Amino acid sequence: MIEAPSAPLPVPPSARGGAPLPVRQRAGRFLVLLAVFVCAACGLVYELELVALASYLIGDSVTQASVVLSVMVFAMGVGSLLAKRLRCRAAVGFGLVEAALALVGGCSALVLYAAFAWGGHILPADGPGGGSRPVLVAFSLAIGVLIGAEIPLLMTLIQRVSRRSEQDAGGTVADLFAADYVGALVGGLAFPFLLLPWLGQLTSALFTGAVNAVAGGMLVLWLFGRDLTSRERWLLVAANVAVLGLLATAAALVDDFERAARRAVYGERVRVAVQTGVQEVVLTGGADESLELFLDGRLRVSGRDERRYHEALVHPAMRGRHTRVLILGGGDGLALREVLRYRDVESVTVVELDPGVVRLARTDPALSRLNGGAYGDARVRVVHGDAFRWLRGAAEPGGYDVVVSDLPDPGITASTKLYAEEFYALAARALADGGRLVVHAGPMASRPHTYWTVDATLRAAGFTTRPYCAQGRLSGFPAGPDRSADRGGAPEDRGFLLAAVSGPPPPPAVPPATAGRCAVPDPPRDLPSSTLVHPRYAE
Repeated sequence: MIEAPSAPLPVPPSARGGAPLPVRQRAGRFLVLLAVFVCAACGLVYELELVALASYLIGDSVTQASVVLSVMVFAMGVGSLLAKRLRCRAAVGFGLVEAALALVGGCSALVLYAAFAWGGHILPADGPGGGSRPVLVAFSLAIGVLIGAEIPLLMTLIQRVSRRSEQDAGGTVADLFAADYVGALVGGLAFPFLLLPWLGQLTSALFTGAVNAVAGGMLVLWLFGRDLTSRERWLLVAANVAVLGLLATAAALVDDFERAARRAVYGERVRVAVQTGVQEVVLTGGADESLELFLDGRLRVSGRDERRYHEALVHPAMRGRHTRVLILGGGDGLALREVLRYRDVESVTVVELDPGVVRLARTDPALSRLNGGAYGDARVRVVHGDAFRWLRGAAEPGGYDVVVSDLPDPGITASTKLYAEEFYALAARALADGGRLVVHAGPMASRPHTYWTVDATLRAAGFTTRPYCAQGRLSGFPAGPDRSADRGGAPEDRGFLLAAVSGPPPPPAVPPATAGRCAVPDPPRDLPSSTLVHPRYAE
């Protein structure tokens, strides 16, 4: 998207004359504005593609959006200054800029994913840096510079067509930015509703680059071809043919690339890889302890480790009345398996955002065996939807004796609201008198701020809390609310919070399978709670 200059740009002498155009002035003006529209749409798709892929690969969508957009806007200013030298040859300059933008923007998602797969990846718990973020910043800078370079060049071209005087340049600016902003609107809507669901992240970027190259190349070679020297014309033809050839080759090989990158990320034993309407779901390994479930690149279930986590999560909360149980998240069915071990449980409601995860938990032989075929139990009712929205509108007040919160890490921006004071207040409303809520609040040792912020937030919502943690994680397997840390450096404790509204909850009795309790340190004083408008989970 183009930033408006503070004052109309003067028209260089080369823009006031030039060879006759092959079309009438009005048609030429329309074609230039159409190219502005298409290039603006492509530019915004590049921005959104970087934000979406970086959020998926690196995590924390707010941080990634801030990095991409701020770096890109800064780079647009730099590009606008650098392009001043090209205004005397605006046509060939614009053509080369668009060819470069098509190549860089079209390949950006591919290179970023390659850096994640083969260059090491970084998740929020590990701190800033890593293989993906430098690539993200580099592409944001490059794309921003090239988009910024369009500003003076497009201004020169449209004034060349319009043959307007320097004093009438304000009208040209208005037309230029009207086309630009409408194009940005179309690109912004096309990305999530058309390109992403139909083509996926990698192919949609390549397709956008091809459209960008065709629009820029055709405009210059046809409309302004008479202004070009023979050498410039052949240079633009060669550049655009090379760019389109590279993009087409990448598109033809993108499936093979994605399979190779997936093996690099998840290992050789990938069995299932599907993109649901919510996230990418990957299953690796077989029916034994090697099974692993990844959601958006984050390890959520390890067959060698999950029982310790789910037993520690569920069983302490089941002390006391537990006729009606609510599970928030947990679409893999593993927390549900533990709840159904109690024969006096009459009903269990599972609220899961992604129907694809539940479908996989029902139908995949290995995962279904791991969860004990829990979804086949007649006591189970599944609700597909956002847990916050469901608690707010559909949950029966006082309808549950136990609420199990098996939700993604609050460090993932979309999940922060599920660890907010308002969310816990809704959970408290759903609890019957004497009911309990259990929350996995993250490792105490490596993320104490997150853990104790969850505790402070629960207490602010009216709960009395009992912190506890469990040890016994198998070496090399990550822990954390979404089990998403680097495999080699994950913390060894799992911190939980057992909470109740009407009086203190019973002391948690951690099952033997969790390999014992760990020491709970004293909480920090006066730690503020996290709310919807002021999330506080950044380490």
